[in-house]
Amino acid sequence: MADSDLFLIIILCIAIPVLALLAIVQKNLIRAVIAFAASSICLSALFYLLASPYSAVLELTVGAGLIAVLFLVALILAGGEEEKVTP
Repeated sequence: MADSDLFLIIILCIAIPVLALLAIVQKNLIRAVIAFAASSICLSALFYLLASPYSAVLELTVGAGLIAVLFLVALILAGGEEEKVTP
């Protein structure tokens, strides 16, 4: 394994939890879905670098593609953003 591959693996291992945490704490739902899709893309790249191309393609199509698009369609059909609730 080359040093550049190891560097990319370390960067991806840092980026995946950061993006996942950003998706959890984000108040804007559209940005949360984008952060989720970005973490899924990073996870797919990590799978590819670890010599598992089938897992990478599956994660890319299902995680970033299908689930993120499903979340976005559900947000659009539900009316977008959530409203402020005042007690």
